[in-house]
Amino acid sequence: MIRTLFLKSARLLASVLSLAGAAHASDVGHAKLTADSAWKRANVDVRTAALWVAANADNQRLPFVVIDKKNAQIFVFGVDHQLKGVSPVLLGLALGDDGLVSMVGRDVSSLRPSERTTPAGRYAAEPGHNLRGEAIVWLDYDAQLAIHRLRPDAQHERRAHRLATPNVHDNRISLGCVVVPVAFYENVIGPMLGSSRSVVYVLPETRPLMEMLSTLQSGVH
Repeated sequence: MIRTLFLKSARLLASVLSLAGAAHASDVGHAKLTADSAWKRANVDVRTAALWVAANADNQRLPFVVIDKKNAQIFVFGVDHQLKGVSPVLLGLALGDDGLVSMVGRDVSSLRPSERTTPAGRYAAEPGHNLRGEAIVWLDYDAQLAIHRLRPDAQHERRAHRLATPNVHDNRISLGCVVVPVAFYENVIGPMLGSSRSVVYVLPETRPLMEMLSTLQSGVH
């Protein structure tokens, strides 16, 4: 079904592949890339997912995000499907596409290394605040999973350095949350996702993307 949908969406594909032409430049630390140049180098899974979202109107006229765990990148799209910004991200320490369903009764510091994953899937995201009063974007409140800006603590983890290096393997360090540079949060995440609901797609890294899209196609979000 999905394959047929893709074949019937050739015009839409051309549109999606040219989205970045009108996008704004994004400062992603030491590597200053325009959204256009980043999109041209995007993983085929990112392109496929963005096409699928647009073809199915799955974002429900809301801003949406595609997170590429394999390359530790985040792509932020507007309601109009235009690419608004791209940035490197920090992700959960452990590889894998499944995560904890709930953190009730547990502190995040109690997470074992094997539990520190960024689970794949479709998230109905909402802006909110953590216990420190910091503005974040909740992906799953019960699982304490969110998109948030880089914090000044945990200097020994060299998180800012990890974000700046081209090596994606050192971007696996968080407890599971998606961590973005401060400037990217303030210039893109905040304005796009900080005042309304959005949809976030975390792409799988251990399972085929088509498996995830097939599930979504069946209406199981």
